[in-house]
Amino acid sequence: MGNKGRTSPRIVCCAIPIARAAGKVLVITSRKRPDNWVLPKGGWEASDVLLENAALREALEEAGVRGTITRFVITIPTPAATYHFYELDVVSLEQDWLEKNERRREWVDYAEAIHRLEWKKELAQGLRLSSIAPAR
Repeated sequence: MGNKGRTSPRIVCCAIPIARAAGKVLVITSRKRPDNWVLPKGGWEASDVLLENAALREALEEAGVRGTITRFVITIPTPAATYHFYELDVVSLEQDWLEKNERRREWVDYAEAIHRLEWKKELAQGLRLSSIAPAR
């Protein structure tokens, strides 16, 4: 992807939407690669102030998810971006949201989520380190 003219890597905030009682993770389709699945994520903006706020905003815009950030998971640096992962305990799903016509969303169990995210190693790694991952 590259840095697109930036002198430093992009700051990307990623939500891991969890339905704890059901043991499920919400995954969404990528806009750029509609056959691939991702977690809600996007660039931090100054108006977000906190990284957690960016993760909440992206979850709402991309997946129609409302909830509470319950845990910081990990920061994963790459040459193009620095990913910050946060667990998001889902409280509600909007039926109408900003990117509804551009993405699909689906609740899946942990193993299926890992399978769908394998193409993007940072996303799979973030999920593997979350509290929904089976104990090793």
